This record gives sequence, structure tokens and C-alpha cells, in this order.
Amino acid sequence: MPEISSFHGIRCTMYYDDHNPPHFHVEYAGNKALIDIKNAVVLRGALPNSQLKLVLGWCVLRQTELMDDWELAKRGQPLFKIQPLK
Repeated sequence: MPEISSFHGIRCTMYYDDHNPPHFHVEYAGNKALIDIKNAVVLRGALPNSQLKLVLGWCVLRQTELMDDWELAKRGQPLFKIQPLK
């Protein structure tokens, strides 16, 4: 499960050959969630509100790069690191 970004204690990862819809996995302080890339919503799990707002904002800002990584993952190719929030 490659890490695609990390910021403010939040770890964002993506599995190879994962199920649709396009999404990424997020972990923060023992909390886990799956985030839908196209709609920037939680598919499953939960994060504290502050971290969720950061992740969803980052998802909107980096949607194109996230979708590019999703397509690479579906083909089993190496994923690119995506710029974190500062």
C-alpha cells in the first residue's frame, strides 16, 4: 500500500488494483477512512472533523493527481507522490 502523501500527521495511501469507485485511504491517530476522489466524500470510516476538512480540501485541490495515481495503481505501475498541504 504505497503512501502517496503525508501532512499534519495524516497518511494518505492507495492500494494497487483496488475496487471502484476511485478512492484513497487515510489514517490519522488510529482513525481510518476511505475518501471518494471524484466527490471528495467519505465512503467508509471516520476522521476527526479538523483532519477531515484538511483531507477533503486536499482531495479537491489534488483531484487530477489523485485520479492519475488511481489509473497507475489499476495498471500496477508505480505511483507518484502528491504534494501535501503545508
